[in-house]
Amino acid sequence: MAALCHDLGHLPFSHAAETELLPSGWDHERFTTELICSDEMRLIWSRMKLDCVDVAKLAVGPKHYRDRRFTDWEAILSEIIVGDAFGVDRMDYLLRDSHHIGVAYGRFDHYRLIDTLCILPKIDKAADDELGSQELALGIEVGGLHSAEALLLARYFMFSQVYCHHVRRIYDIHLKDFLKKWLLNGMFTTAIEDLLQITDNEIMSELSKAVRDKEHPGHDPARRIARREHFRLLYQRTREDLEINREAGKAVFDAACMEFGDSEVRHDYYVQKEVGLNYPLLSRDNRICSSFTESETLEKVPLVAIDYVYISPECRKRAEKWRDKNLKRIITLKEGEEEC
Repeated sequence: MAALCHDLGHLPFSHAAETELLPSGWDHERFTTELICSDEMRLIWSRMKLDCVDVAKLAVGPKHYRDRRFTDWEAILSEIIVGDAFGVDRMDYLLRDSHHIGVAYGRFDHYRLIDTLCILPKIDKAADDELGSQELALGIEVGGLHSAEALLLARYFMFSQVYCHHVRRIYDIHLKDFLKKWLLNGMFTTAIEDLLQITDNEIMSELSKAVRDKEHPGHDPARRIARREHFRLLYQRTREDLEINREAGKAVFDAACMEFGDSEVRHDYYVQKEVGLNYPLLSRDNRICSSFTESETLEKVPLVAIDYVYISPECRKRAEKWRDKNLKRIITLKEGEEEC
C-alpha cells in the first residue's frame, strides 16, 4: 500500500512547478503524508487493519517523515520504495519514461539487479572498523554490480539527454509563468480538498482559454506553450566558460536582461543532487565492502549540471548577433564590474 500511495501528493504536471509554487516547508512528500493520514483514508486503513502512520512512513521514507524514528525494518522497507540506489520508484521511472519517449537511454537489466539485492550492514567511511555501524541497508551481491552500474548510467543519460534537454526545460518555465499568473496569489493552495480539485485537466482547460483570450493574465505563456512559440536557447555554459567564470550563465542572463528587458529573457540553472550510490557489496567470499572500492564507474559518473539562458523568439536574431559579439567579454567581467 505504501508503494501504491508513494506519489499521491504530486501536483499537476508532477515536479514542474513544485519548487517555486509552494510555500516554504511544503513538497509533494508532505502532501502524500497528509493524504495518507487524512480522515477519508483512515477509514480505508482501518478496514484493512493498517496504521496510516506505518503506510506514510514507508511511502515517503526517513528524509521526508521526520516526526518518528524509523526501525531497521522500516528503513529497509522504505528504501525498497524510495531509496536513492535501488528504490523501485527510480527503477520504474527510468524504464517507463525511456519506453514511452522511445529512447534506449533508460534501459538496464532490472531483473538481474533485483535478483542480486540483499540486506547488508551499511559501510561507514568515517568509522574505524570495516563495516562501520551495524545499521542495515539494501546492497547487492557482486554478480549484480554491472547491472547497478547500468542503472546509474541510465539515470545519467536520461537526465542529460531527456529531463534536462533545453526545449523540455523551457516548457516547464512557461508552465510556471502561466501558473503564477493564474493561481491565487501565484501559489498552489495547501488545503488538501482544494488542491485535489486542480488536476492536469483543469490547468489544460484554463490554458486553452488563456490562448484565446488576450486579456487573460496568463495569455502570453499559454500562447507560447500551445503554439510552440517558446523561448529559444541563447546560451549554454561550456566547461571552458566554467573555468573562466563559475557564474557564466548568470552573467549572460544579467547582461541580456539589460540589453533586451527582463520579460524577454529566462535563466535556467540546475545541478543534480549527489548520485549517492555508495552501497554495501557482498563479494563471492562473503566479505562486505563499499561499492566504490569495486567499481570506478560508480565513483566517476558526473553529476548533471545545466546553465541555460533563453531569449524570446521575437528578439532571437538580434540577441544571437549580440551574443556572438559580446559573449567573451561578458563572461570575463570581474566581480563588481558592470556591463556597458
